[in-house]
Amino acid sequence: MLRKIPCFCDNIFEVNVPEEVNLDTEPQLVEDIIAGNFLNFTCASCGKRHKPEFPLTVLWPSKQLTLEVMPELERGEFYRRKEDRKAQGGETVISFPELAERVAMLRDSLVPAAVEAIKYYLYMKAGESYPDDDVSVWYQSSGNGALEFHIHGIKENEVAVTKIPQSLYEKTLNDYRQNPRSQPFSGLRVKSYTSVQNLLRPEELM
Repeated sequence: MLRKIPCFCDNIFEVNVPEEVNLDTEPQLVEDIIAGNFLNFTCASCGKRHKPEFPLTVLWPSKQLTLEVMPELERGEFYRRKEDRKAQGGETVISFPELAERVAMLRDSLVPAAVEAIKYYLYMKAGESYPDDDVSVWYQSSGNGALEFHIHGIKENEVAVTKIPQSLYEKTLNDYRQNPRSQPFSGLRVKSYTSVQNLLRPEELM
């Protein structure tokens, strides 16, 4: 689909944006998405790089995934709408950074609910230590017996890296599978959307 992108230099240019991608038939997109290089466009007039967000469906049949990707600007719309994509076999993420994170989790064969629960604990710990900072926590990768998370907002222009033992992930996953209705697991999911943001969202989106 052709989309128009306005640039700060007053140039408006058209780009062809897919409405659906399949990560099995286009496996190179996995790392492009994780690296943040997916659907980046450059203005031919001034050379500025743009990273717009458009609605997108991501298929990953080998992971049994149908993922609805919503732009961050439509977060409020998601909470207000009555339709539940889960009934159609789909999951939801909101924003391209969440898409990159979810694809990384599935690439590493992790269960998103367990990873989001660990993120919740990291948010709580960061809130106690840095109550005045606008902190965000993102899953990065796993390996060598640990899960790596990046924490933004503690220091300007710096990213804190924390590693969580694989054993803690396995314990969290076991807790989730034994009692998915306990907290924080039950609060992590709203309709088709599993995210720590459901526990952190402002009252107006409740």
